[in-house]
Amino acid sequence: MSDMSDMNTEPIRFDTKITVLLREDLEPWQRLNVTAFLVSGLGPTVPEVIGEPYEDADGVPYLPMFRQPVLVLEGTKEALTAAHARALSRALPRSVFTSDLFTTGNDRDNRAAVRAVGTGELDLVGLAVYGPRNAVDKVTKGARMHP
Repeated sequence: MSDMSDMNTEPIRFDTKITVLLREDLEPWQRLNVTAFLVSGLGPTVPEVIGEPYEDADGVPYLPMFRQPVLVLEGTKEALTAAHARALSRALPRSVFTSDLFTTGNDRDNRAAVRAVGTGELDLVGLAVYGPRNAVDKVTKGARMHP
C-alpha cells in the first residue's frame, strides 16, 4: 500500500480545454451518442489528453480516460456554424457530427457523408474542440452550459 503522505494533493489545473458543443434541438439519446462520437478521436490524435490507466483496490485494470473534464455546451444551429468557423480559423483540433450521420450505419459511410458536403454547407449537430482554454472559450462564445 502506498504512503499517502508522499502523494501530491495539490489540485491539477489545465491550461487546455475539451469542449463539446451540441445543437439544442437534439433528442437526449442523440446528445449522448453525438458526444461519445465527437470525443472518441481526441485520444489517438492528441495523446496528451489521456491520463494513466485505472486500477481498483483488487488490482483489476481499467482503460485510461481523459485527464481533464469535458465541458458540454449547447447552442443554436447558427452558434454551431459560427463556432465551427472560429475553430477552423484558429486551426484547433476538432471533430464534427452532422445530421447525415444519424442515417448511416458504419464508419465508412459516416466519413463518406461528411466528405460529400462542402465545409460551409455541413449541417452540424455537434462539434468538439480541444486547445488552449482561452482559444476554446472564444470558439464557443455565445453557447450555454448543457442542462
